[in-house]
Amino acid sequence: MIRILHTADWHIGQTLRGFSREHEHRKVFERLEEIVVERDVDALVIAGDVFDSQNPSGEAQQLFYNTLVRLSRAHPRMAMVIAAGNHDTAGRLEAPRPLLEAFNIRVVGNVRRREGRVEAARHLVPIADASGAVAAHMVAVSYPTAACLPNLTRLDGEAGSPVIAGVRSLYAELVDTLRGPMDGLPFVLTGHLHVAGGIESEGAERRILVGGQHAVPHDVFPAEASYVALGHLHKAQAIGRDTVRYSGSLIPLSATEMPYAHGVTLVSLDGARVVSEHISIDRPVPFVRLPEAGDMRLSEFGDHLTAMDLSSDLPFHERPFVQVRLAREGLSPGFREEIDRIAESFPVRIVDTRVAAIAGVLNDAALADSMIRLAERDPEDLFKLAFERTFGVAPDATHLDVFHRARAEA
Repeated sequence: MIRILHTADWHIGQTLRGFSREHEHRKVFERLEEIVVERDVDALVIAGDVFDSQNPSGEAQQLFYNTLVRLSRAHPRMAMVIAAGNHDTAGRLEAPRPLLEAFNIRVVGNVRRREGRVEAARHLVPIADASGAVAAHMVAVSYPTAACLPNLTRLDGEAGSPVIAGVRSLYAELVDTLRGPMDGLPFVLTGHLHVAGGIESEGAERRILVGGQHAVPHDVFPAEASYVALGHLHKAQAIGRDTVRYSGSLIPLSATEMPYAHGVTLVSLDGARVVSEHISIDRPVPFVRLPEAGDMRLSEFGDHLTAMDLSSDLPFHERPFVQVRLAREGLSPGFREEIDRIAESFPVRIVDTRVAAIAGVLNDAALADSMIRLAERDPEDLFKLAFERTFGVAPDATHLDVFHRARAEA
């Protein structure tokens, strides 16, 4: 039997409304270390988005490499497989590859081609069982940039989206090329992309496929794969079939993820039998909605904070994150400043404020958006709005492709 711990979307270096998440990351990594030992894990995979930024700070990189060292020391025989996500710079992530491979850690960045054919061997990682015998393989695939996919112009004549056809072709080519080296053993695929039907987290996940294409169907992954370890969406969920899964992120990365059960997925392969188990990880810092249900008047906010009964000397990094839900009635234009003023007297961190929608005018964009900060809007939506106002028509796939490339570079 092979046990693989499926993780994704670590987003090391992330801040939430300016608040550091380093304390939380350190705590969940300590729990991760315990899990790999407790469950005698044969391989751990990070299915993309190791870092939150394509240019991570020195502190974020130090935390990442320290974590790899701790995991390796805690369970020396365990293989680790790291695939680049859309938040990562693939080349930067791959740079220490020769050094990491000495510790049984494989990093896979962008797909490379030579004379039109993919260099498939770079993506194949053998997984050994407790006896040291290779009992399965992992085919690690990073976020598919335009350069990773086959020539999209060549696929233009095919029915449906050429981008989806390109992703399907990439996975098919990798599996076909590696079928011989895998020698009939079970194999696991990784993917960092949005699979249609998955639940998104508002404000936390970028729409990432090239050509303006938002999502791919779950059947782009070859059916003979024992399991598909996905990253990008932060909610743990299966898509299409039980063996195509997102593990979800380790901590909530936005206020909308408050209801999620964050954690990791343990995948057990025993021949043709595949069993997956979601392992929840306790939150190092509470994430609270005030009020718990419905909306409140601004005048009631202080009472709700008092009712939390928090210690006044609570360390800053342990202070709860708070989402505030306000009734619109009687709300003045300076309500956000008033929220901050009230919260200053309590050991909390305000990360999100929502105002009840105006009944009956949800179709009026100006009114519905009047209380939304620019930072709370998705950049792609703003681009579409600006484009349509300027040119009188919605942007097509070509325009969105240019926008996504410019955004990635920025």
